[in-house]
Amino acid sequence: MLDIAIKFLADEVNTHLKKRALSASGLGEVVTGQIVDDAGKWATAADNIGLTLVNIEEDRIMREHLPEYAYVNGSHVVLQPEIKLNLSVLFHTRPSKADKYEQSLRFLSNLITFFQAHPVFTPEEYPGLDPRINKLIVEMLALSTEQLNQMWAYLGSKYLPSVAYRVRMVLLQDVEPQSIGKPITIIETALHNK
Repeated sequence: MLDIAIKFLADEVNTHLKKRALSASGLGEVVTGQIVDDAGKWATAADNIGLTLVNIEEDRIMREHLPEYAYVNGSHVVLQPEIKLNLSVLFHTRPSKADKYEQSLRFLSNLITFFQAHPVFTPEEYPGLDPRINKLIVEMLALSTEQLNQMWAYLGSKYLPSVAYRVRMVLLQDVEPQSIGKPITIIETALHNK
């Protein structure tokens, strides 16, 4: 599900950029992946927009504690509860030349206004969203200068023009049943004489 959610966001932003004719202005498209490779070199090609997953955290407020029970093919199936995740993602630009810097800032401006106008994604409104994803809520993260410094340091890169977002709620559930019980076919009652 993580890959599906990230790819969906990249596709939606790419569609938005094409509508705004920004991809024709010298910037490429949104590509998912690392910022730098293992050798410390840029992994995202210049003039493209990188989308990187920088953190995954469990949403403990909305956490389910009880297993889920279902009947599948006449059997009683017990599944572990869904894990509800919040993803921290980073959109970043790497202009190839100094004159492309303003274009990269224009991209970030359009990206911010896109998510301001479209903070919630559901399969009903966005057919490209996998129906197993009930809803994605995108909200900007306000990172301090110190937090930005720490984030770029652990990503192994120098700062690039960027904006960070939290994407809530990606649900994951193991489809392997915890247990399978036999179906109930007979109900016996006991009569007690007083």
